[in-house]
Amino acid sequence: MGTGHGHDHADLAGPGDHRRVLGLVLGVTAANFVAQVVGAALSGSLALVADAGHMLTDTMGLVLALVAATLVQRAADRRRTWGFRRAEVLSAAAQAVVLTGVAVYVLVEGIRRLLHPPVIAPGTMLVFGIVGLVGNGVAIALLTRSRAADLNLRAAFLEVVNDALGSAAVIVAAVVIATTGWWRADAVVSLLVGGLILPRAVLILRDTAAVLLESTPKGLDLDEVRRHLLETEHVHEVHDLHASQIATGLPVLSAHVVVDDSCFANGQLPALLDELQRCVADHFPVSIEHSTFQFEPLSHSAHEPARHA
Repeated sequence: MGTGHGHDHADLAGPGDHRRVLGLVLGVTAANFVAQVVGAALSGSLALVADAGHMLTDTMGLVLALVAATLVQRAADRRRTWGFRRAEVLSAAAQAVVLTGVAVYVLVEGIRRLLHPPVIAPGTMLVFGIVGLVGNGVAIALLTRSRAADLNLRAAFLEVVNDALGSAAVIVAAVVIATTGWWRADAVVSLLVGGLILPRAVLILRDTAAVLLESTPKGLDLDEVRRHLLETEHVHEVHDLHASQIATGLPVLSAHVVVDDSCFANGQLPALLDELQRCVADHFPVSIEHSTFQFEPLSHSAHEPARHA
């Protein structure tokens, strides 16, 4: 019986260092949050309250993102063989949970104000809406290049984009109230902001849950992987085939591979291992650089106590 690893953990390429970008975005977002709180207090606008609440969760989320980005730089050790690579997933999940709570609050309060609209100062609302939009524009510009690097940055980028949309909606509502006197515009905009937040939070929760539940990575068909491995010479059966994702850009795969008994006697296993590892690294849409194969002789296959798909 033989076991092979595609690469040692120490050989894995580390995650990119995005701490500087996250730190800058955190500073901009925190300042923007303070401005929106002041604007909400002066104008009485729920839309600004929603925007401020969203920016508060963004600030919290960015703090988590920055902590996660710092942790993932720490090297793996014997206790944590993957290091803190999964910290970015946990951070994104926490951000999504907080975002969901904010969205629910805004939607409930928006409905209440739609029924009983309060008096609002549209001029103040407009000024702070513009301030918020400018701040969010700066944050978006800082995150644009690195937003696809991992779930952590993707969550942060989606949050500031939602903030920008919220600030734009605040500006529109302020103009409508100032020109028509329709006070319910503030509540309508708040409902729109809540509606923008909720689905994006759910999408991030879905993606992080898939990683934490060790689901098969998107784009990888395990039936196709099995068929392709079985086409390899000397391979008779593939079972206990599992694939999951440790963090963004780090998929892993393991399998038990039943081969000819002769492979154990004539020294063919190293070459066979290389071939299987190249197969999963190069042949499929998801490139798996870290694979583990356990070889079993055909004569031993009946002794396997339990098999999984």
